[in-house]
Amino acid sequence: MPDVRLSSAQGRWLLLTTVLGSAMVLLDSTVVGVALPRIGRDLDADLAVLQWTVNAYMLTLAALILLGGALGDRYGRRRVFVLGVVWFAVASLLCGLAPNAGTLVAARALQGVGGALLTPGSLALIQASFHPDDRGRAVGLWSGFGGIGAAVGPFLGGWLVDGPGWRWVFLINVPLALLCVPVALRHVPESADAGAHGRFDILGAALGALALALLTYALIEAHAGTVTVVLTAGAGLLAAVAFVAVERRRADPMMPPDIFASRQFTVVNLVTLCVYAAFGGFFFLVVLQLQVVSGYSALGAGTALLPTTALMLLFSARAGELGDKTGPRLPLTVGPLLCAAGMLLMLRVGQGASYWADVLPALLVLGLGMVTLVAPLTATVLGSVDTARAGLASGVNNAAARAAGLVAVAALPLLAGMGPEAYRSAVAFDAAFGRAMLWCAGVLVAGAVLACATVRRPAPGCRHPECRTHCGVQAPPLEGDPSAVPGGPPADGTAQ
Repeated sequence: MPDVRLSSAQGRWLLLTTVLGSAMVLLDSTVVGVALPRIGRDLDADLAVLQWTVNAYMLTLAALILLGGALGDRYGRRRVFVLGVVWFAVASLLCGLAPNAGTLVAARALQGVGGALLTPGSLALIQASFHPDDRGRAVGLWSGFGGIGAAVGPFLGGWLVDGPGWRWVFLINVPLALLCVPVALRHVPESADAGAHGRFDILGAALGALALALLTYALIEAHAGTVTVVLTAGAGLLAAVAFVAVERRRADPMMPPDIFASRQFTVVNLVTLCVYAAFGGFFFLVVLQLQVVSGYSALGAGTALLPTTALMLLFSARAGELGDKTGPRLPLTVGPLLCAAGMLLMLRVGQGASYWADVLPALLVLGLGMVTLVAPLTATVLGSVDTARAGLASGVNNAAARAAGLVAVAALPLLAGMGPEAYRSAVAFDAAFGRAMLWCAGVLVAGAVLACATVRRPAPGCRHPECRTHCGVQAPPLEGDPSAVPGGPPADGTAQ
């Protein structure tokens, strides 16, 4: 029976450890984008390098996050969490010291591996260690503090880029890790799932990563129109087919195909793909638009984005409660439509744009849309499968969202007609940004139509989300499975 009490010194240290660990990943998801223009200028890099700076990290994180959770269950959640923190910090150090673009991209891929080990562990440590009576409050504090970290991220990133330099966007993770690791080793109890068994799906993870890597490369380099690009795209599709075949045959697959037997689960994941593809493309391009076209500093661009995360920090929990009352179809329809409206309002953001008249209204509408849909989306995912598979369902949905963002960052510049040097010209980038916003809005409308036509209210007594506050823009909150923890609470949605 987990017995750490939140009021004890150990409980407070444990909470600090998990907040520090998750803060590293949440900060990275928001601060790096602000630094992209300066990275491109200092390393003399074209747009493809900026795309890979984001996508190399997203690639390994999306492909390995399910495997990272399984490793923690088998070999010890604290052990894998600490390994992830150390790995993430070392990779961040390599990013900060990178002498050229190639080294930076490779280090970002390594950073994603650390994130895949670290991300599932934060919530799992809370669920496995705290007394059942304190677990709900501990999860609430963890998600709330994490939300504050995500909200501060763009401002902090801009301040670092304009001050000590873009390399500190990565180097800041090192002191966080130096604080987190000793506290974890001293104060966090080890735990593992005694029922974890079977062989790890290394082949499935490798094929999934290979398929995403090849398809991403083909999309980023498609403007060249070479035979190599065509062959790479074909190889990526073959790797994707092989991934599905392997998952269907393995006894313990990383992503069991039968989980998609639930029509609701399949539909909600399709909605997730639409929503987070639009978000991924938008947040990659908007910081470039504000700096390249509108003339904002890195600090100004980062600060400009605060309203979206602030709205989610303040109202995501209430939106989840409202979604429970109305059912998921309404928020999953209205939310994407509001986000689409926000992105259409961004068409007014060009050279000489006013923050108060042009930028802020668009971001407020977008933020309201995100608040409306994120919590109900997670609740619907958890409610669409048996409670025993809720943790797996959340992991699959989280990975799908990250993969959608990855593909969007690769494909959207191609669809919008951005050339390799587009971000160096305010006029060229502004025109392409407008086309990109139309694509993002269209994908969001498609997600809203799909949700309106197919999403239904989950069955009574289904699992409800434990994470009530969420400010991440790359993926929905990752939920664990407290019913799998010895002595944990029933997965009946009673945790608040």
